[in-house]
Amino acid sequence: MTTMISEVYDAFVAAGAPEDKARRAAEAVANYEARFARIDADLLVLKWMTGTILGGVVALVVKAFFA
Repeated sequence: MTTMISEVYDAFVAAGAPEDKARRAAEAVANYEARFARIDADLLVLKWMTGTILGGVVALVVKAFFA
């Protein structure tokens, strides 16, 4: 079952688009929004991984030069 953003659908209908095309366009926008949400979640994981690796490298450098 496809989801659709009702505000986008209403805006397309108010702009004069046929209902079937407005529904398909609103569903397409909802699909892209879901993709962007997944990409944001993936980026959050990558940020944590990068921070952890950077912290480890800094700890090794500090240990190598100041121990």
